[in-house]
Amino acid sequence: MSSEKSGIKMIDVGQKPDVQRTATAKGEIKLKPSTMELIKKGEIKKGDVLSAAQLAAIMAVKKTPEFIPLCHPIPITRVDVNFEIEEGRITCHCSVCAHYKTGVEMEALCGVTAALLTIWDMVKYLEKDENGQYPATRIESIEVVEKVKGSE
Repeated sequence: MSSEKSGIKMIDVGQKPDVQRTATAKGEIKLKPSTMELIKKGEIKKGDVLSAAQLAAIMAVKKTPEFIPLCHPIPITRVDVNFEIEEGRITCHCSVCAHYKTGVEMEALCGVTAALLTIWDMVKYLEKDENGQYPATRIESIEVVEKVKGSE
């Protein structure tokens, strides 16, 4: 079956000019207050949660075309990952920059998602109830909050 018949194809961006592009995404993970305290104190068994999540975000940004089949490989020039710790939640912000032919919002979304999944993985032993379920743990509100084309 050809890609034309299936309706699936990678968009040709070859004729588009390279332009400075930035996208910022955010998302949050809701955790139990007791888990939040242990994260703040640096007492999670697997180690520094936010450092691991930051590294996971950067790696996910760089690997986005491997996860999303029709994304173009983009020469990423910068990734910034920041966290806000609030009562019962951690919000991740991931900003991605590139000088290229297409935007970087999918990369920013992948970065946020990987960071939040890494947090969950590192604290899941604390979040499980007696039945092995996660009644309080939620990843929510993943969205693109800003997309800029053509400026630094």
